[in-house]
Amino acid sequence: MDHTLTRVAVLGSTGSVGRQTLDVVRAYPDRFQVTGLAAGQNVELLLDQVAEFKPGLVCCVDPTSLRDRVDASVRVASLTEIACDPEVDVVVSAIVGKDGLDPTRAALEAGKCVALANKEAMVMAGNLLTQAARRGGGEIRPVDSEHSAVWQCLMGEDRDSVRRLILTASGGALRDLPVEALAEVSPEKALAHPTWQMGRRITVDSATLFNKGLEVIEARWLFDIPYEQIDIVLHRESIIHSMVEMVDGSLKAQLSLPDMRLPIQYALTYPERLPLDLLSVDFVKLGSLNFGRMDMERYPCLGVALAAGRKGGTYPAAIAAADEEAVAAFLDGHLRFTDIPHLLAGALDKHLPDTAASLSAIMDADAWGRRFAAEWIKEHSWT
Repeated sequence: MDHTLTRVAVLGSTGSVGRQTLDVVRAYPDRFQVTGLAAGQNVELLLDQVAEFKPGLVCCVDPTSLRDRVDASVRVASLTEIACDPEVDVVVSAIVGKDGLDPTRAALEAGKCVALANKEAMVMAGNLLTQAARRGGGEIRPVDSEHSAVWQCLMGEDRDSVRRLILTASGGALRDLPVEALAEVSPEKALAHPTWQMGRRITVDSATLFNKGLEVIEARWLFDIPYEQIDIVLHRESIIHSMVEMVDGSLKAQLSLPDMRLPIQYALTYPERLPLDLLSVDFVKLGSLNFGRMDMERYPCLGVALAAGRKGGTYPAAIAAADEEAVAAFLDGHLRFTDIPHLLAGALDKHLPDTAASLSAIMDADAWGRRFAAEWIKEHSWT
């Protein structure tokens, strides 16, 4: 059977999601063509990817580092040019933080299908992105495992039939550590996630569960559902990735072994499913699935993120930016793990929101969050 070739641009190609996206492309060379690759500072890996996948467009933080090292057939372009390329069908938005916001918005306004892995973009500007998709005819396909699970569970359902969304959380690397021991946690310990292999910042955010708060905000915009209808449950095995409860009490869940290639591949091939070399869940060997309440004393960052989402406006952008700086300081040894929620709570308290939440206001809030964090870190650094 003949299949249509899907042309893919990967923003953030050298990161965890970007590399796994290219694994999917590599597994199906007759189904996918890479039109553009964009990376940060990992130029050597980017050049290896360019040599293998031969995109027409390429980008990195320092474009001068590419111009003399790529073939004449490859053009060094901007992020927005890659995202809006007339030749591209699906844009994988996997750049961490605010840098992914503008190209994601531009792609949606250009009518592109965006496989969204950059949750900060939706957290900072969920209203703007959904408006951009409506204006331009673009489509957002979630790549995060939790949101992909909800997306799959909602297929064929009337949204008025939904009682609540239930996002699952593994609890992160420190879930079994006594709360009183968290102050002495090293970056290495916080990065030892029990089930997922992810980037450094998101792994720390999973240990604080700030990441889960961002996922609630993202779900609110992706699925147009109020915060009151989104719950979180602790699920250690990471087999159930999310659930949807219907108004008649029935529940739908998406289950699989934890592997990001599954939601990535589905976002690229929807509505088709392609084989994936992922082991089946052995329920007999697994024995049981466990669930628990979220311990807000253990995870104060979760409470801050949820409060920022409910306040709305520019609060989420400011708090997400402050968290990015706080996590970087923790990883560099300048803050204790338990300093992160104190910094975020201070940012939540001090931020003066702009209710308009325009793109410029959002970027101003991002800059404010970074300044607040820098000053807080300077005053409280223990090194």
